[in-house]
Amino acid sequence: VQLQASGGGLVQAGGSLRLSCAASGRTFGRYAMGWFRQAPGKEREFVATISWSGASTYYADSVKGRFTISRDNAKNTVYLQMNSLKPEDTAVHYCAARTEDVIAIRMRSYAYWGQGTLVTVSS
Repeated sequence: VQLQASGGGLVQAGGSLRLSCAASGRTFGRYAMGWFRQAPGKEREFVATISWSGASTYYADSVKGRFTISRDNAKNTVYLQMNSLKPEDTAVHYCAARTEDVIAIRMRSYAYWGQGTLVTVSS
């Protein structure tokens, strides 16, 4: 499975961005997806995860109520709608895929990773 993240950019605090992650290759089967991010000088951290059907989602406390994860399985694409952005959201955002349909917050639970897209939030 190959993952291609896009949609990052520069936005002012309080603004919005929508990230996309398109999967290609061996995309058959049901699998959970997730978004992680890594700020400069910090470790990569969990942001959000979603099950195959979309019925189960989970968010990091830092983004709860501001970010929404969703997916369109017909397009093999997962989205991260980010609203009310803050300067502390500045990071490279990565999408990741599991090999089973169970949501997870640990990096080691994900088998496939995209290349990352940079989100910069100015104050």
